[in-house]
Amino acid sequence: MRSRHMSANDDVRMKMTQASLSGRSTIAAPDELVEALRRHAEPLPSPDKVEDFGACFDRFADARVILLGEATHGSSEFYRARAAITRRLVERHGFTVVAVEADWPDAARIDDYVRHQASRPRRGDVFVRFPTWMWRNQEVLAFADWLRRHNQALPEERQASFHGLDVYSLSESIHAVLAYLDKADPDEAAEARRRYGCLTPWQDEPAEYGRRVMLGGGKGCEDGVVAQLRSLLDQRLDLLKHDGAAWFDAYQNARIVRAAERYYRAMYRSSTESWNLRDRHMFETLQALMAHRGSGAKAVIWAHNSHVGNAAATAMGWQGEFNIGQLCRLAYGDDAVSIGFGTDTGLVAAASDWGAEMEIKSVRPARPDSYEHAFRRTGVVRSLTDWRGKDKASLREALGHRLLERAIGVIYRPETERLSHYFEAVLAEQFDAWVWFEQTRAVTPLGPEKPQGAPETWPFGL
Repeated sequence: MRSRHMSANDDVRMKMTQASLSGRSTIAAPDELVEALRRHAEPLPSPDKVEDFGACFDRFADARVILLGEATHGSSEFYRARAAITRRLVERHGFTVVAVEADWPDAARIDDYVRHQASRPRRGDVFVRFPTWMWRNQEVLAFADWLRRHNQALPEERQASFHGLDVYSLSESIHAVLAYLDKADPDEAAEARRRYGCLTPWQDEPAEYGRRVMLGGGKGCEDGVVAQLRSLLDQRLDLLKHDGAAWFDAYQNARIVRAAERYYRAMYRSSTESWNLRDRHMFETLQALMAHRGSGAKAVIWAHNSHVGNAAATAMGWQGEFNIGQLCRLAYGDDAVSIGFGTDTGLVAAASDWGAEMEIKSVRPARPDSYEHAFRRTGVVRSLTDWRGKDKASLREALGHRLLERAIGVIYRPETERLSHYFEAVLAEQFDAWVWFEQTRAVTPLGPEKPQGAPETWPFGL
C-alpha cells in the first residue's frame, strides 16, 4: 500500500478536487463578476517596491491575526508579496509573530538566527526534508536577513519571532525534547527515552508506523507520547524557573510528537481525519504562540490558500474538513483577516510526484470556469481586491457563487490539472480579500535537493 503521507500534504487536496468536480459542471465566470472585479480591483506596485506595496495593506493592521495565502508553494511573487506585507505589519503595526506552514524545529533555527541567538544555520541543519525549495529559497533568505536587522536594536519582548506550525517533524521533535531534558533533568531524560522508545524504530518512517498500527490494531505508541507531554506540563513550574524559552520549545516539540503520532495513524483511516488533525494542531500552535508572547500579541500566518481560507466555503468543508483559517475566524471573528493569492500563468517550482526532483514547470492558463480566469479578464495585471465593508455588498454578491479555484502544492500535474488542482469554492466567504498576479515566476532555490559541496552556511549561504 502506498503511503498516504503525500496525499495528506502535497496536493492540497486531490481528493477534495475530485469530490468537488464529480457529477457536475461549473458554469463560466459571468460577465457581471468580471465587471465587478474590474471596478473594485486596486492596482498594486511591484512587491519589490517594498514600502509602496506594503503600505497598500495598512487597512488590515487592526486585526490580531492576518493570514496570507498562496496559490502555489513555488511562486516567487507570493513569497515576496507576503514578505513586503509582513515587513510593514512588523515595522509599523506591532506584529511580533510570524508563523509559517513549516516544521517547528527547522523554523526554530531560523528564529534563533533572526533574534540574534545564533548565526546563520549551517549546511544540513534546516529544511532538508522534501520539498526543500518551499522554504530554502532566496525569497525566504531575504526576509530572514531583514528580520534579523529589524530585531537587532530591539529589546527581546519587542522582537519579531519566526515559527513553524506544521506536524511532520516527528524525528526532529523527539530529538529536541530529549536534548532539552538531557540538560534540564537527566533523570527525566532517561524516562523520556523509555516513553519514546516505542516510536524509535519508526521515527524516520512515520508513515510506515501508521500502516503497521492500522494492520495490527491497538493504540501503538500513543500512551508513551501522551505521558511525556503530560510530564513536561506537570514539571513546567520547576523547569520554567531555569529557562522559560527552552521549556516552551521542548513543550511544543512534545506536542508535535503527540500530534504526529495521531496523524500518521489517522491518515490510514481517513484523509479527512488526518487533515483536520493537522490543521487543528496548527491552530493550537498559533494559540500557544500568542499566549507565550503575551497580551496583545499580533501574528502573521504564511500558508497555502487551502489552509488560510475559510474551509467552510470550499469543497473541503462541504465534505467535513476544516482548516486554520476557519478556526481563526471562529476564534477571533473580525480580528482575523484572511487574504488569498492567485495567478494565471507563468512558471512554478514543483515536482511531478512526492519525493521527486524539483522542476520549473509552466502554469497553464486558468480555466474559463474559474475565479482566476475572471481576474485575468479584468486586465489588471497586479491587484488587491478587498470586499469587506458595507460599500462592497455588490462585490460580495458577485463573488457569492460557486466557481472553480486552482490549488498547486509542491506537486503540479498540468496534464491532469482539472482533476488534480481545481476545486469549487465561494470566494466571498472563503477570504476577506484577494491579491492577484496575472503572471508569476518560480522561487529561486538556494541549492539542489541533495546539496553536494554546499556552503557551510547552508541553507542561507549563497
